[in-house]
Amino acid sequence: MNPLRIWVDADACPAVVKDILFRAADRCAVQVTLVANQMLRTPPSRWVNAVQVPRGFDVADAYIAGQAAEGDLVITGDIPLAAEVLKKGAAVLNPRGERYTEATIGERLAMRDMLEELRSSGVATGGPAAFSQADRRAFGNALDRFLQNAAAGRPRGTPPSA
Repeated sequence: MNPLRIWVDADACPAVVKDILFRAADRCAVQVTLVANQMLRTPPSRWVNAVQVPRGFDVADAYIAGQAAEGDLVITGDIPLAAEVLKKGAAVLNPRGERYTEATIGERLAMRDMLEELRSSGVATGGPAAFSQADRRAFGNALDRFLQNAAAGRPRGTPPSA
């Protein structure tokens, strides 16, 4: 199996989540790659790098989907991207610490499509809640559980132990 890589859909990823990932990369010696259509600053680390893709609809998503492999971890809130990389055997975590799985992604896609349809017909659906301290903790905890499982040699797609 290839070494674990973490791919980050960085255009909409909160800075605090990136900071958590930067610290985890150095602590666990795991390659973290930020992908965005703009220039990103990364700390000086052999474990962190950034890829700037051309501007365009879903260009960063397509890059991540093309690069992510079985056993990798993808950080994204984009439901279609999550569905695509799950099919390849990658694990997916959103920036609020929610783990997307094969068992849950269908429902998330259906909800996303329904909300998109409502918005296009003029219904105000509201947006997500502001990113909170609880979201930050949930992400950090979920990332730690994933990395602990990976270090222990458990299959990366396996839900974390209780």
